[in-house]
Amino acid sequence: MNSSRKYLFVVNPISGDLDKSDMIQSVQAAAKDRNIEIHVFETDGKNDETQIRDWYDANKPERVLVAGGDGTIKMVAETLEDCDVIFGLIPAGSANGLSVDLEFPTDFEAVIDIAFDGKPKAIDMVCINNIKSIHLSDLGLNASLVKNYEQSSIRGKIGYALQSINTLKEEGEPFNVRIEANGGIIESEARMVVVANSQKYGTGVVINPMGKLDDGKFEIVLLKTLDLILFGKIITGNMPLDTGEIEIISTDKATITTNVPIHFQVDGEYCGEESKLDVYMLPGQMKIAHPLPAE
Repeated sequence: MNSSRKYLFVVNPISGDLDKSDMIQSVQAAAKDRNIEIHVFETDGKNDETQIRDWYDANKPERVLVAGGDGTIKMVAETLEDCDVIFGLIPAGSANGLSVDLEFPTDFEAVIDIAFDGKPKAIDMVCINNIKSIHLSDLGLNASLVKNYEQSSIRGKIGYALQSINTLKEEGEPFNVRIEANGGIIESEARMVVVANSQKYGTGVVINPMGKLDDGKFEIVLLKTLDLILFGKIITGNMPLDTGEIEIISTDKATITTNVPIHFQVDGEYCGEESKLDVYMLPGQMKIAHPLPAE
């Protein structure tokens, strides 16, 4: 193909338990239609970052398309964090929180068109204990769910639903948390503390109605209780913000300390137990091809 335009297409072949062969063929056909040379790189968890970076440095593609879940997107974004590149997202994970928040269409052909032709939108990232988060991270109940989900054999939203029930059943006592932000201190019992750069989990559940991916702020969502009734309200989109059960703090820097180590996850990947999180904003960290005109 006689083309000076090059794209890199990073595919996680096991994300979401989906076969990616048809997806790869569709993307290759879309590239051919646009006279774009596209290189397909399938991740295998072995030295992916180095291989992606080496190919990028040698070829300088205009865009990097990523097919996978939020964890795959985050890995590629971190690998190319100092590069001036536009990322095209092709959601293909068990839960695709970032694309849900960006209001991507469900039609696959429309998603491909956005990845190739969408205008770039700069979005923020959050740094938590030197780990970068694009979307949502948390301590407590949901991180326990992520841990259980990773250890289960049932994938997708059904797997999440089953593990939600199991996690609620096995959850122990609430923990004590201290949040230092905006020059003040909040101390409380908690079931879950969310560091939210956006609004929704990949399942579509709104946990942070204030969230915007490009406002230079993140929110700390403090859930003081989380019984079956409150959990039901949250998953049906009825966040009870007018009660004392949930508190939301908007900031660009915070320290979160717990009295005991608590399960912790970043963008859907379990990261072990933590008792202290140092959190700060990374504004305008990556450019994503967006379904709406860039502001």
